[in-house]
Amino acid sequence: MPPVTRRALPTRWAFPAFALFMLVLPLLPVPDFWITQSNYIGLYSLVALGLVLLTGVGGLTSFGQAAFVGVGAYTSAYLATAHAVSPWIGLVVGVVLAVVVALVLGAITLRMSGHYLPLATIAWGLALNYTMGNMGWLGKYDGLQGVPTIGLFGVDLGTGRGLHDLIWAVALVAALAVIRLLDSRPGRAIRSLKSGSMMAEAMGISTFRYKLTAFVIAAVLAALSGWLFAHFQRSVNPTPFSIAKGIEYLFMAVLGGIGNVWGAFLGSAVVRIVEDQLQVLLPRLIGTSGNFEVIVFGIVLVVVLKYAPEGLWAFVGRLAPPARRVPDWHGPQGAAALPTRGKPARGELLLDVQAVRKQFGGLVAVNDVSFQIRAGDIVGLIGPNGAGKSTTFNLITGVLALSGGGVAFRGEPVGGLPSRQIARRGISRTFQHVKLVPEMTVLENVALGGYLRSRAGTLRAMLRLDRAEERALFAEAERQLARIGMADKMHELAGNLALGPQRLVEIARALATDPALLLLDEPAAGLRHKEKAALGDVLRQLKAEGLSILLVEHDMDFVMGLTDRIVVMEFGTRLMEGTPAEVQASPQVRAAYLGTEH
Repeated sequence: MPPVTRRALPTRWAFPAFALFMLVLPLLPVPDFWITQSNYIGLYSLVALGLVLLTGVGGLTSFGQAAFVGVGAYTSAYLATAHAVSPWIGLVVGVVLAVVVALVLGAITLRMSGHYLPLATIAWGLALNYTMGNMGWLGKYDGLQGVPTIGLFGVDLGTGRGLHDLIWAVALVAALAVIRLLDSRPGRAIRSLKSGSMMAEAMGISTFRYKLTAFVIAAVLAALSGWLFAHFQRSVNPTPFSIAKGIEYLFMAVLGGIGNVWGAFLGSAVVRIVEDQLQVLLPRLIGTSGNFEVIVFGIVLVVVLKYAPEGLWAFVGRLAPPARRVPDWHGPQGAAALPTRGKPARGELLLDVQAVRKQFGGLVAVNDVSFQIRAGDIVGLIGPNGAGKSTTFNLITGVLALSGGGVAFRGEPVGGLPSRQIARRGISRTFQHVKLVPEMTVLENVALGGYLRSRAGTLRAMLRLDRAEERALFAEAERQLARIGMADKMHELAGNLALGPQRLVEIARALATDPALLLLDEPAAGLRHKEKAALGDVLRQLKAEGLSILLVEHDMDFVMGLTDRIVVMEFGTRLMEGTPAEVQASPQVRAAYLGTEH
């Protein structure tokens, strides 16, 4: 699926036209029922929009968003009815409370993975809903009545046409803010979460921080919806904030298109309109009353998940070709250079691996392996399958914790540090199994490598104050792609590339971090002969520029013609270390890895 911010709108005028139509709708001679329906769609869209960011983009499934709607609604309703506090103050307090609750719950639950996270969201969703229904000062299950309407500049907005524009203004501004966020440095970090934490952490990204960011934003959007809902309904009770409603919000997002901002609006509109019609039609067809629409929606959800997993917006998106990013860094404004790190002097001891050891229970995967890399060298790490090469890579880069030994980089101990901290010190890597974000373009994937060389945060991105830095990031990404001969593919989706080009994109992304040491895990795997030759030329050029490289590779011709020294591993131990000629001449290596002569 194309990136959220690339195919969100069919034309540049679609958003202004849609916004204008929704804001003038109350002035048109349409029935009040339409206005009421539109109000509900706007309220639901805010919550579904948060789920698009949290679940569709970030990959974090939540069934408890209705509880955050309740936090916003109950906070403002209680302050307005019990203490005659202005709804606008209630808005501020409700949002702050939602942020606090989200931070606490997120700190507890977002470290979970797999099916434990959704189960945790159900648990705290039930807990918050139960709390609302059992607090006497909140009216228990009868709730709070007589909530005042919202006034703006001395005008009472009421609960119909007057409130419509406020609801939709909030929803449209929120959509624009999320679109801007996703097209930014923190947005790319959030979009990388779905591909797992290993790659993102290796680029210096704190995955937990961005999970929490997405969680808090989704909670704020839900609280905004709750605030508007309370003053629209003029009463609150626990029912609209139950776990069943949380599931319905998730259904809206999935139906519309869980990975697309505008899918939130489409899904909310379809669910609200169809649900209302089914409540009238189904009792007539069946001859009895009941919540039969739930059965219909369950069947629809199964069909959508089976035949249209990208949701209904995918069909709308096909009407417009995917937009390409305008290379504004080529324009008159140009792009400033990203900051660079100081490079080590040639021959300086760069990486010192001392007796590293890794045990998995009784299995010793790496057994006291030692070697060194000096600045300007290309060192090969070879051995048969299962020799422990990739495990050694993961020990050096902090993906795995050391069972023994130590690793020093430029004289500083780095063993035991998390991946992102090691990346900050100047070590970058690729992976044995390619780890790109398939829904992002090649250019965006490489720009992800410049994360540590940039500073723009979430608020700056939403306010569009990060454009100069974005131009610098993409100029650097294009430069690295040109370096490996893939500048002509920069607008392609990474998921559409063959394995060989994907490996080259990984190298470009690693180079965008401006590393002092580059670790390449089988970079030539899947490349054709000419591509391997070109990659070899690139690596020699990098060496000439002073970059040091640690290389794991099975193609012996590639390794022998490129490296200065080779470390040979067998069964987790270091078999020998020497020049390519010495390794080729070693009977031990031929017996263990290259094969013996008959």
